[in-house]
Amino acid sequence: MPSREATHAGSWYSDHEPTLTRQLDQWLAQVPNELPGIGSLPVPGARIIIAPHAGYAYSGPCAAYAYKALDLSKAKRIFLLGPSHHHHLSTLALPTLTSYKTPLSPDPLPLDTTLISHLLTTAPSSTNHRFTTMSPSVDSAEHSLELHLPYIHHLLRRQHPDILTSQYPPLVPIMVGATSSSTESAFGALLAPYLADPENAFIISSDFCHWGLRFGYTYYVPDAPAPAPELPLSYPALPLPMPELDEAVVKDAVAGVVGGDMLRAKDRVGRGPGVPAIHESISACDVACMTAIAAGEMKGWLEVLRGTGNTVCGRHPIGVVLAGLEVVRGKGEGGAEAGDDGLQKGKFHFIRYERSSDVVVVADSSVSYVSAFAVL
Repeated sequence: MPSREATHAGSWYSDHEPTLTRQLDQWLAQVPNELPGIGSLPVPGARIIIAPHAGYAYSGPCAAYAYKALDLSKAKRIFLLGPSHHHHLSTLALPTLTSYKTPLSPDPLPLDTTLISHLLTTAPSSTNHRFTTMSPSVDSAEHSLELHLPYIHHLLRRQHPDILTSQYPPLVPIMVGATSSSTESAFGALLAPYLADPENAFIISSDFCHWGLRFGYTYYVPDAPAPAPELPLSYPALPLPMPELDEAVVKDAVAGVVGGDMLRAKDRVGRGPGVPAIHESISACDVACMTAIAAGEMKGWLEVLRGTGNTVCGRHPIGVVLAGLEVVRGKGEGGAEAGDDGLQKGKFHFIRYERSSDVVVVADSSVSYVSAFAVL
């Protein structure tokens, strides 16, 4: 079976190996080597991340925070979960190809075809859905998985400078469709043993709020905090998964952003003390989503999505992994308690929040980006 071509190289990111390598090195170097309250990067045991998938000119610097935190020192397999932007799907799909190309070497990144074949024969116990396959054309059209491949390849090249690309830890790419919460819970339970295995890394591909008439989403919260902190924001100025981040905190975060309405093209948002700008309303919705994810419970995550309709394109991959982490923590397999470094295990720490632009009038638009990691 042929390799998947790097179909978005040359447009969404550079197809020139020296240029792409230089950019990745530059963005990673811009991330501090140590974060207050977290310590040195990469974070030991941080083998699960959330990172964006927009064109590198927009999201490359933000994604660098997640990838600099990612610990691949023990990884023998890398799961990559991303949403489906173009192909209608109500379950999870696996590739039929055997490797994925990037501009960083002539040799492609290997896929774990043995595990992929096994997963295709495995069905979650509590749903009628099974893994399906994505055709090469569907695979090639989707950008949410591909945009992570150069960062993955670059980190593996650093981690394993003396071995061939074909011998790198193989990938398990998973396209997640428009799944129901019950389907996400079922597949999360199925993937929980892989999440618990310290030799597996998980990468979740997601942008955050897509705001604007062109996205069909113009939600505005007139009671959002104003003025909001200026972006970009880094840890610890973002929601933290501390023990006190309980159900009540999530409910408060959700309650603060559910009283909004969709703006129309002719609407005007006033300016003055206590009147939030549109971009401040967007920040409030994104922070509420981060709060729910950091709390680590599917219930709160679903509540904030229902309450705001926030257009987090990776909400379904995030839901699958949140459900899996709940299972892992429930079994006491490395979750729930704080580690020796004080970091809450099995829950996400958000370390970067950026936005493509600040929306001021309804005709504007923006996309939000976050980076986060979880230690297991």
